[in-house]
Amino acid sequence: MENLIKEDVEKGFPGGSLLVKKKGKEIYRETYGYQQKYEKKQLLSHPSKLKNKTLFDLASNTKMYATNFALQKLVTEGELNLLSPLSFYFPSFKENVRIIDLLQHTAGFPADFPYYHREKAGDLYSRDRLTTIEHILKTPLSYEPLTQHLYSDLDYMMLGALVEKLTCQKLDLFVEKEIFQKLGLTRTLFNPLRKGYARSDCAATERMGNTRDGFIHFPNVRTHTLQGEVHDEKAFYSMDGVSGHAGLFSTIDELSFLVEIVHHNGSYGTKQLFSESTAKTFVTPSQQNPSYGLGWRLNNGDMKYMFGEHASTSAFGHTGWTGTLTIIDPVHELTVVLLTNKKHSPLKDPLKSLNLFEGDEFKTGQYGPLVTEVYKSLL
Repeated sequence: MENLIKEDVEKGFPGGSLLVKKKGKEIYRETYGYQQKYEKKQLLSHPSKLKNKTLFDLASNTKMYATNFALQKLVTEGELNLLSPLSFYFPSFKENVRIIDLLQHTAGFPADFPYYHREKAGDLYSRDRLTTIEHILKTPLSYEPLTQHLYSDLDYMMLGALVEKLTCQKLDLFVEKEIFQKLGLTRTLFNPLRKGYARSDCAATERMGNTRDGFIHFPNVRTHTLQGEVHDEKAFYSMDGVSGHAGLFSTIDELSFLVEIVHHNGSYGTKQLFSESTAKTFVTPSQQNPSYGLGWRLNNGDMKYMFGEHASTSAFGHTGWTGTLTIIDPVHELTVVLLTNKKHSPLKDPLKSLNLFEGDEFKTGQYGPLVTEVYKSLL
């Protein structure tokens, strides 16, 4: 596994941090490559190296470490019933959708919606957080609820808004003060550049803002190299950097602690965040598609792209678009965390895809091959 990452970095992969834990003990933690190789399209003559304390944009792992943690805490404390209808908390929403449906991605919402893009969003255009939440509730459903599973950022944007409704606090303030800081963590947070951290503390992502190397344009689009700002367009432009689906930053050091909370069903040592029964509820397979838990993806069905060849069927985890991966395998008592900045690379072929970067094509960036090597080296 070590040689695989090293070889990828030598061939051009930007960089990453890999953590492997067995029975709660770290057996491997190493960082490779660079936190910034490019300034826009210019390859730097002296790129800065990644460190264990480098902050990564977790992208959709935000859903697990911020939103799911908050929801599990609220369920444990009796503040939230997962079977409650969304309309109980947001009366303007008229569809028959429950909180659990959002968590299982069966609520009917489309996978994505460009609220930040005036021409594409039309009447649902918004660059204000509260307005965006109102507009999500007005977004037409793309299928009848409970008839299919469609992984959707909108589900978790609403779940983040639900946390705010229940706690009367903005999502970042709640999870940072009531969860992360109480666990002794100071580098797991939203909007790090506003909270004392510098660009040089963070791993860079896209080279030219949200332009895909200059092939995408919309009013006020970022064109600078992203470093310390959430990459996700909805989170940045429409949610001020704080959303239930994206925006959280963390380090390999601090995730080493957070995955133990998950691995131990809500507690670690004297720290307890949520109950064991709640933790097990969140990794219960959906009856319709057993690869979906509550937010977590489960190793059932065709999931080798993420879990590799040897993970048990009890393994669960999540990925993030920027190049982040969490896998927890209770049977093998194994935890794997991979943080990369694979999008900090040129587009593979902009005429074919504006979402495929060169970093995605390396084995490290594909997740499954690296996870397979981890298991092969340990089992």
